Amino acid sequence: MEEPLARSSFFPAFEQLPRTLPIFPLEGVVVMPEAELPLNIFEPRYLHMVEDALAIHRMIGMVQPLTGSTREPLPVYSIGSAGRITAYRETDDGRILLTLTGVCRFDIREELASIRGYRRVVPDWNRFRGDYDEDTGDQPLVDQARFFRALARFLKARDLEADVRALQQLPLGPLVSRLATVLPLDPAEKQALVEAVEARARAQALLAALELSIEDASSAGRH
Repeated sequence: MEEPLARSSFFPAFEQLPRTLPIFPLEGVVVMPEAELPLNIFEPRYLHMVEDALAIHRMIGMVQPLTGSTREPLPVYSIGSAGRITAYRETDDGRILLTLTGVCRFDIREELASIRGYRRVVPDWNRFRGDYDEDTGDQPLVDQARFFRALARFLKARDLEADVRALQQLPLGPLVSRLATVLPLDPAEKQALVEAVEARARAQALLAALELSIEDASSAGRH
């Protein structure tokens, strides 16, 4: 697992975040601030979305759909996470491989008419301004020994490789954002991390998700 990323000088200032945003509804997928999310784009409407985003502000909102609904358009959660396209490659078979780097989360103020098949919203960034200027310093966000013990057990149970000792040397706030993006967590658990405004709440929510997953795996193994 790579180190959390520093915020790029190419990213917009908070006051320059876009007033409208294309959204990509995808279950179990979020892009938290300063984390990277690789995407494989192949549906025509989302190819259009990427083309248009590249021509304007390079930003896309990842929003999870609500589960259990068959209505169209598919209802989505009211809070999403936006990323900026920081890598882009076209393939010979008509796909686009890209990387989104997380910028800021947002509330959906309203949904606009779709364009070229993809959906757009009016984002309200204000509640998540801390994604830009949050500084936890030496503030203990969570019991770190307990956190990394749970992380190591989670990774082992899922046959995932990572140097947990190296991860312990990283700032916990950005690391939590990275883990929330890349770990195979339940969609509801990922949404809880997106909606947790403050760093301490995110760290505690991630710890709870890791421990619950370990407990569930242990219970399954006993049956």
